[in-house]
Amino acid sequence: MKELVIEAKVEALDRVLAFVDELLEETACSMKTKMQIDVVVEEVYVNIASYAYAPGTGQVQIRAEVSEDPAMLTVIFADSGTPYNPLLREDPDVTLPAEEREVGGLGVYLTKKFMDEVTYDYRDHQNILTIKKRL
Repeated sequence: MKELVIEAKVEALDRVLAFVDELLEETACSMKTKMQIDVVVEEVYVNIASYAYAPGTGQVQIRAEVSEDPAMLTVIFADSGTPYNPLLREDPDVTLPAEEREVGGLGVYLTKKFMDEVTYDYRDHQNILTIKKRL
């Protein structure tokens, strides 16, 4: 499993995406799958960078690996910010026009839709969000 520990700042998003994409380059995943993973990694990381330590900042640990048989990407995000389980958030009503929907929640919704498995745990004073996607 590879690991990246980085200050939770939106400006570091490119490094986070490059970290995950580097693992995907070694696989035969489709462009659609890669794009879905990138959208989810961006959503999760930006939410941590924007809210976990607000108004301050802290670190986020990102661990990632590709396993075989079946080919699966696992990415684990861990931060010591404010405890928050995004999976408890109610899904937005995507049948409504955009201007009638409440602001927020679409990123969590897409994460649950695009990934094969999403879990949250609060352990040892850390938020731990794990995403898994078959490749």
